Amino acid sequence: MIDLTRESVISLSQAADLLPPGRGGARPTLSCMLRWILKGARSPSGQRVHLEGLRVGGRWITSREALQRFAEALTPQLNGTQAPPPRSDSKRRQASERAARELERLGI
Repeated sequence: MIDLTRESVISLSQAADLLPPGRGGARPTLSCMLRWILKGARSPSGQRVHLEGLRVGGRWITSREALQRFAEALTPQLNGTQAPPPRSDSKRRQASERAARELERLGI
C-alpha cells in the first residue's frame, strides 16, 4: 500500500512519463495505467500483479516506489531458477475436473 507520508506521490500521467516508450515509440496511456491498477498485468509466473494506486477525490494517484515495485514484480528472476510456465486454460480445466471427480468419489 502506498504511504502518502513517505512515498513520492505522482499522478498517473506523471507515472506514464517515467516509463520508456514501448511499441511504436508510444508511452503507456492513462487508460493503460488505470488498467494496471484495476486489473493488473500478468507476471512471467502467470500471477496477476497490480500497480498500487490510491483514489483521492476524483482522481487516481500512484508513487514512484509503487511503480518500481510493480516493475520488479513483473520482471522474471534470472538467477537460474525459472518459475514454471502458467498452465493453459485446457490444463486448468482438466485439473479442476479431475479434482471434482476425486471430491465426488470421497463424498465431499
